[in-house]
Amino acid sequence: MSESRITNYESRQAAGLYIVGTPIGNLGDMSKRAQETLQSVDIIACEDTRVFGKLAEKFDIKTRRIAYHNHNELDAADKLIQRILAGESVALVSDSGMPGISDPGYRLIRAARSAGVYITVIPGACAAISALVLSGFPTDRFTFCGFFKDEKHLREDNKLRHTIIYYESPNRIKDTIGIMARVMPERRIAIVREITKMYEEVIIGYPSELLNTKELKGEIVLVIEPAPDVKMSDDEISEIVRDVVSSGAKTKDAANEIANRTGISKSEAYEKVIKHG
Repeated sequence: MSESRITNYESRQAAGLYIVGTPIGNLGDMSKRAQETLQSVDIIACEDTRVFGKLAEKFDIKTRRIAYHNHNELDAADKLIQRILAGESVALVSDSGMPGISDPGYRLIRAARSAGVYITVIPGACAAISALVLSGFPTDRFTFCGFFKDEKHLREDNKLRHTIIYYESPNRIKDTIGIMARVMPERRIAIVREITKMYEEVIIGYPSELLNTKELKGEIVLVIEPAPDVKMSDDEISEIVRDVVSSGAKTKDAANEIANRTGISKSEAYEKVIKHG
């Protein structure tokens, strides 16, 4: 065994915070290093101790665990930092994937940074990145926007002309696609679900084409293709103008959004808003 490997192994026994990635579906993606780390730390902070219990049983992880989630994060984070300062090693895990991605983990990590304690990461699967790669959409520039919120936030996010990623639940997916059909009809969407599991599936199309998609189950990630660079027809631009103006946006804001979505100049978009009004 090389000296660097010995050093890495020994560092996992030291006091500090260990950010551990876990599988997002397929348990075969659990790394040996993640398993060894979770077996050797003093305590594991879990988003849901019951969910983690299934993983712990599978990989013979008997380490004591406590809950760390949205409802107790402030108090729990302080206590965990005190334990680390007292010489203990703490592992942070989420229900699946990498901690800190759309869960309260980042706050504990930030607190650990402020306290000056040792921090390291044991990388693992991430649904957002896996879906991005599976979509085939451009990966050179993208924005992860967390869980989809509502039409107001989508209109703001649509100003991003590169690839966009959202998490979504199966019971809201139909409504979300309907909103996207109104706000960004010109951008293709990849519905990526059940990543790494038996029924993994990627469905790609324009929002209007996906409105009647079969009932979807499981964990879902939405990847939005970058806005097209091609010049839109007058009819397409007029449709977007009507959509934006009907949303009730102020003239200047409406003009900016139209310019962003269509590629025309802001002055031309302003004229169209005034004319439509």
